[in-house]
Amino acid sequence: MAQQSTSEEIGSQGDQSTLTLIHPWPYLEEFFEMVGCKNSSFRMRCKLCAPKYHELMAFKNSPSNLKKHIEKKHSTHLEKYTQLTSAALKRKSSTEVSLAPSSKQTKLWETRRVSQASVDKVVLQFIVQGLHPPHIVQQQGFIELVQHLQPNTNVMTRNTVVNKVTKASVDMKSKLKAVLSETEFIATTTDCWTAHRRSFIGVTAHWFNPQTMQRSCAALACKQLKGSHNFSTLAGALNDIHTEFNIREKIVRTTTDNGSNFLKAFRVYGQTDKNNNPEPVGEGDGEEDDGGQNDDYDEEEESVEGVEFVDTGALLDENDYLEYQLPKHHRCACHLLNLVSTVDASKAEVNPLYKRLSRSTFAKCSSLWNKSSRSTTASEVIEHHCKLQLVRPVATRWNSLFSAVERIVRITREQGEGALAAVCSELDTPKFTPVELAFLAEYAKTMSPVAKALDVLQGETSVQMGWLVPTITLLRTKLQHLHVASKFCEPLIAALLSGLEKRFGEMLADPEMIAAAILVPKFKTCWTSDKNILKLGLDYIRSHLDCQAESHISEGSQSSEEEDFFCSLKKTSHLETTQQLDAYLGCPGDTVEVLKSFPAVCKLSLKLNTALPASAACERLFSVAGLIFRPRRACISSNNFENQLLLRLNKAYW
Repeated sequence: MAQQSTSEEIGSQGDQSTLTLIHPWPYLEEFFEMVGCKNSSFRMRCKLCAPKYHELMAFKNSPSNLKKHIEKKHSTHLEKYTQLTSAALKRKSSTEVSLAPSSKQTKLWETRRVSQASVDKVVLQFIVQGLHPPHIVQQQGFIELVQHLQPNTNVMTRNTVVNKVTKASVDMKSKLKAVLSETEFIATTTDCWTAHRRSFIGVTAHWFNPQTMQRSCAALACKQLKGSHNFSTLAGALNDIHTEFNIREKIVRTTTDNGSNFLKAFRVYGQTDKNNNPEPVGEGDGEEDDGGQNDDYDEEEESVEGVEFVDTGALLDENDYLEYQLPKHHRCACHLLNLVSTVDASKAEVNPLYKRLSRSTFAKCSSLWNKSSRSTTASEVIEHHCKLQLVRPVATRWNSLFSAVERIVRITREQGEGALAAVCSELDTPKFTPVELAFLAEYAKTMSPVAKALDVLQGETSVQMGWLVPTITLLRTKLQHLHVASKFCEPLIAALLSGLEKRFGEMLADPEMIAAAILVPKFKTCWTSDKNILKLGLDYIRSHLDCQAESHISEGSQSSEEEDFFCSLKKTSHLETTQQLDAYLGCPGDTVEVLKSFPAVCKLSLKLNTALPASAACERLFSVAGLIFRPRRACISSNNFENQLLLRLNKAYW
């Protein structure tokens, strides 16, 4: 009876202890169950001894007694016991390493102390990345949030935030300058933007990492422009930005839109480029007659005999356009395509049949678009019948017109012509005839290649200058194929082809542009079958590879001036570059990593393909700028605005 009561007492104590105590060695739970504590030891019940009740005592700092019991009574389970113990020790050691910086492990009920500097840094990142105004730190709700999450910390004032943003901007620019100083070829895009009676000029930089062949980009500036935006003002602003970052000699091309002020700035102050820039002002004027040494000698004789007086004031006042230096210029391909799709496409209305059909169709579309945008009831009617909303075009973006037409065509295709007729009837707008719906479908099909080409060229990370010529060439081929089967849009296709030739003709025949396309592994020589075009590009590549080799030899050699002069007669470098070019063209790979195997070809490819065919990157900069420079923040200073914008866009450099 006494033994039975003792067992019951032990069992009842075990039941109570399991409710309040945690197993000291959880990895041994399949072998031992904790039933209680006694002084400095744990009372453990062996599960392997069941149904017999066997209780053991184990010290709180060591389960050695448990191991001895396994060795004596259950030797077949010793290996499993050892494995569990070893795994637990490994987990414990890894945990100790991860917690090494802390002298004491944080308990669940304790709060980890964070320094004031860490709080300030996180708040600054919150303001910059979230495009918040600095005075958000003075709002009571924000102060309570920070102090609730981290008690006993102070929240910065607005002035402190502005000062820290300024300091962070300076540090960011220093890091960016260090990166650009190690880059050989850089391209820029630039554009102007006006909002709330202030104007800004934005500049972005783009380059390739030669090791990874990945494109990098950064925003360089978004400075306020004061006064008239004439060509000299733009040239001065660009020159100052290039000088600030010390990249003036590294820029291969600058891409802008077709604004007359930008075109004149680069025509006057830029490098000669027959594609985009006519000969700069003052260059080539007053050519001397072809004379020999005797003529020069006679001039010297005459100068000795008398003195010629010259009005120095006139010479000083004469503008020789040498105060600024700008790089080569490239017109934005997307802007040119936009002009082809609007200005040049409108010339199709010379055909009276096309003009009548086009104007009647788009007049009905405009009526429908206006109704849907001005009335919520109309929007509900359209969604009820068409299961989709209409897209309203924007005047400054042609591709929005294409998207709007494509949406109407999609509704007709998916919901049938009856859905569109029901909408027109209920909204009291003119109904489309079957011929007009067929015209819209053919218009969307005709303009689809143009819209796709525009989307391709306005890319930033994967697109290079070498994509321009193949894209326009393929676009022209697609339009020529559509011309054969066209029923309504023949005049439109003819106008588009004429516009492409007018605006891209010189680019398509430019040896540098063709060479850039050949040096893109994705294209090489497969984008055209015109051997004359390919010959222009290959000749350009070969000549420039030879120039690279000669400059490399002259820079690397320590020979005399006479040997340097005759280094061009050496054929070894010419053979090496020619072999590299032939091997590159025969290589089956089509990724940019292929270029790493051909150093000379890779260097020339980086030089020609660093530039972007479109200035969409600068427009993206202004899109973010519009989120900061809102009507409620229209009084922000231009410096604070630029600092916050650059930190937001260049978060990789601070």
